Formats: sequence, structure tokens, C-alpha cells
Amino acid sequence: MTQFHVLVPDSVNKKAVEILEQAGLKVTAPGQMKREETLAAIADADALIIRSGTKADAALINAATKLKAIARAGVGVDNVDLDAASAKGIAVMNTPDGNTIATAEFTFGLMLALARHIPQAYDSLNSGKWDRKSFQGVELRGKTLGVVGFGRIGRAVAKRAQAFEMTVIAYDPFIPADFAADLGVEMVSLETLYARADFITLHSVITDETREMINRDTLVTMKKGVRIVNAARGALINEADLAEAIKSGQVAGAALDVYGEEPPPAGHPLIGLPGVIDTPHLAASTDEAQVAVAIEAAQLIVDVLLNSTYKNVVNAAVLVK
Repeated sequence: MTQFHVLVPDSVNKKAVEILEQAGLKVTAPGQMKREETLAAIADADALIIRSGTKADAALINAATKLKAIARAGVGVDNVDLDAASAKGIAVMNTPDGNTIATAEFTFGLMLALARHIPQAYDSLNSGKWDRKSFQGVELRGKTLGVVGFGRIGRAVAKRAQAFEMTVIAYDPFIPADFAADLGVEMVSLETLYARADFITLHSVITDETREMINRDTLVTMKKGVRIVNAARGALINEADLAEAIKSGQVAGAALDVYGEEPPPAGHPLIGLPGVIDTPHLAASTDEAQVAVAIEAAQLIVDVLLNSTYKNVVNAAVLVK
């Protein structure tokens, strides 16, 4: 009987390896692999489990000779060339449930930090100052939160915002208005959301329509003094345009966990800019989330290789014979 081989070039929780090996699969999981190491190993792999550190681009996918499936231990698959995978009949799957709460909680943490200048006050006190006047903030209660993208994470953020007595509006072309209304959320157009929201939080995937949706033209349509939170994808924002809007006072501040290029290059317009809170892509980095996505990704691969069962496939056309 052929023993299937699973390549894990990113650091994932050991639970994933345990599940794969218990299923009788051969596993190569040395920790974070260098690009050239991954390219050399991929030819022998029947399946691939990755996080955000590995780019499954056309070069990597075309170097594979036996690959049947790629499982992303996380939600976003923008580090996978879906066209290249589909052309070779490779199913690409994600794990949308495992890090929902971690990301929602972190998003809300960013929003609170942004409203109350918590990181700046911390830095000030640790530099020897006792400055209370410079860090007067605003309350979340009574403010309108605009949620762009009302999927699992967007809904979890909305639920937490309601507990803080915020009014929640949302934009998502794929979510019925009556479904959102049952959750106490009003679905609106993107233009209406921009005009009404005191805080905007982004939870969209990257498409041609959403790429740099926050830009010079849309920023001027927003309420003056809006605060923007992004723990989704950096490419949703034109970073230079946002920096200018913060400098002008059109935007009161931003809290960012993701960037167009990661890590951000030297001279990035938002890093170190007053009014900006920036963190190094930490939203899903909890013990619980990393265990959950690792287990989910491993089980997806076991189901594909041993049972020919496919779940959470984002390029579903490959399954059509």
C-alpha cells in the first residue's frame, strides 16, 4: 500500500503532525523551511499544509508532481496561486473556524486601544512622563461601527460591539439583509457605511473590487474623525493615502495588524505615524487558535488522502469532473 507524504513547511502546532502520523501518513515537518528547501521537497509531496509564511505560488505548485491538496491553516488563501492550483487539479482548502474568536477579540482589542490611546500612554509612562491630558479618548458606547465583510469574523466582532452598546451597520454583498437584521445589524451600501461610521473595521477578502478599497477617493467620503481598524488583509488599504488622511485630520487614527507587504519595508508611511497603532500580524496568534487550525488542517488532509473527501475547498471547480 502506498504511503502518502504530507509536507508541512511552516511551523504548525504539533497536534497536526500527531493526527497525520496516527492516520499512517508520512510527514515532513521540520519547522519553518526556507524557500529553496520547500521547492526541493514539494516534488515528493501528496499534500501540503501551510500557514502564511509559505507562498504556494505558481513556481512552487508547478514543482509538485503528485500534489492533490493544499490546506491553509487559517482563513486567507491569498498566499496561494489559485489559478495555478486549479490548472493542475489541486484542491485548495482553508480552516475558517479555528481562528474566528482570536481574530475577533484582537480586532476589538485594537479598537479599544485606538479609542483610548492605550499603547501611546504606556510608552509615555515608561519614558518617565506622567501625562494624562494628551491621551483623552472616546467611548465606544453610542458610536456606530461599520463592519466591512460580514462573515464569521465580522459577525463575531459585531456581537462584541453590541455588548459595548455600539450601533452596528455592515456591508457585505453576499449577506441577506434579513439574516443580519436577526442579529441586530443593519446592512447598508458601502457608501452609506463610509458616511455613517465612527469606527470602520475591515473583514473582507482581497478581490479586484476590494483591493485598496480604502483610498484617497473613499477616505474623503467618510465622517471626519473616523477611526479605521484592519486585522484582515493589508491590501484592502492604500497605505500612503491613509497616512495622508491621518495627517490632515480626516481620519482620527488607525489600528493595523496587516500590511501590503509583510514585514513592512523601511520608511513605511504608517509605521511610527502619530495616531497609528501597529502590530505584527498577531490577530490569530493565540494558543487556542493555533491548535484549532492545525487540527482542522490536518483532518482536511487525512480526509482527502484516505477517504477522497473534500471540505472547505475554495477552488471548488477542481472537484467537477
